[in-house]
Amino acid sequence: MDNSRKKFFFDHYGLSERDLEQYLAAALSAGGEYADLYFEYLTSTSLSVDESMVKSASQGISAGCGVRVISGERTGYAYTDDLAPEKILHAARTAALIASGPSKNPVVSLKDKRNSNLYPVHTPSVDADVAAKLDLVTRADKAARAYDSRIFQVRVGYADELRRILVIGSDGTFATDFQPLARMNVLCIAKDGDVPARGSAGGGGRVSLEYFQTEKTPEHFAAEAARQAIVQLGAREAPAGEMEVVLGPGWPGVLLHEAIGHGLEADFNRKKTSAFAGLLGQRVASEKCTIVDNGAMPSRRGSINVDDEGAPTQNTVLIENGILKNYLSDKLSSRLMGIADTGNGRRESYEHIPMPRMTNTYMLAGQDSPEDIIKSVKRGVYAVNFGGGQVDITNGKFVFSASEAYMIEDGEITAPLRNATLIGNGPDVLTRVSMVGNDLQLDEGIGTCGKDGQSVPVGVGIPTLKIDRLTVGGTGS
Repeated sequence: MDNSRKKFFFDHYGLSERDLEQYLAAALSAGGEYADLYFEYLTSTSLSVDESMVKSASQGISAGCGVRVISGERTGYAYTDDLAPEKILHAARTAALIASGPSKNPVVSLKDKRNSNLYPVHTPSVDADVAAKLDLVTRADKAARAYDSRIFQVRVGYADELRRILVIGSDGTFATDFQPLARMNVLCIAKDGDVPARGSAGGGGRVSLEYFQTEKTPEHFAAEAARQAIVQLGAREAPAGEMEVVLGPGWPGVLLHEAIGHGLEADFNRKKTSAFAGLLGQRVASEKCTIVDNGAMPSRRGSINVDDEGAPTQNTVLIENGILKNYLSDKLSSRLMGIADTGNGRRESYEHIPMPRMTNTYMLAGQDSPEDIIKSVKRGVYAVNFGGGQVDITNGKFVFSASEAYMIEDGEITAPLRNATLIGNGPDVLTRVSMVGNDLQLDEGIGTCGKDGQSVPVGVGIPTLKIDRLTVGGTGS
């Protein structure tokens, strides 16, 4: 463990190891198999520009502690934003009463572990000068407006944060992390006649402000958002019916995340509400499909050194050559299901209980060239970017809107389409994957995943994929 990170909590909160053991003992005072404390200190900044004016700017600090007690399938949880010892003890006793049970495990001596460092950021962006961040958003605004005279509205947002966490468990868990995060978003609206068209782009990760000055600049995101909007001006209505569909690389992996990834989270499978429940070791996809969840990728938005239960993150193979190998689990699911803890216990903040969540979820590259995939399609749709979507975890059925899509006719990408939706069933779609590209891409760092009212940053990705049959919703022919 980085001693400076550990020192922050002990100095800032006035904590000692004796205090922590006392809080854990109070949490287990009414019985329970396991208890943990989650301390969090968060600093954040956000800026937005609309109509070439700064419309909002804010900075904030929040801090608190959540106390959890597990007894069988019961979980007691209480939290406080007042870190005085008596307030933490009160939260611990409250959680204890909620999850009281016959078993009573002792507190194990805390084990100080040295974590990996997936994001060695020396100066977090949240500590950078606000003027430098304002320069980024104004540059993006100017670049988007200069792209084409038909761009008439531009909105730019920038947000960053630094989350410091300390996780203490009655099983000896003692982990801390220092999690920087930054993201920029650009939205462009173009108009040529009466029909407006939108385009959006953005990115970031667990990076410093320098990332937006040297790697992915404001001009990069502005040009991409403007390009998408201009393309949509000439789009025709999407056709309707069942046809071949090709998904472009990168962000279209959000379909994989929603339609398949959530169904592989252990809590849904423990409760048997997932379409994948009871299918470990069975074929659930084409043999061309290998899907992983990898929380240990350097600087990625979805990466974390340790999860919010103090377990190291890892690269977990979910589906290998079409065979279901693992679920994504946290401590509770691993205890109740008798499976390994994959380090996917995540929470939005100290106010929330952890649950199994994805990190960076993507399909591995295959052997096919993207050009050959396109050439193999007689008539179909090429979906490059996605907007919103809905999925039913219990059966895998989904509806996704493609914000950028094109017709494929006789092996050639032709007209851009508007109002294209993809309708299908996640597990079924995986069996229809017939070609997998050699061009795996991850998204640029914009993903935020919602589950049970909690949001956490994630990453997605796929190579170019060909799905033999998928229903396309549209009003064209």
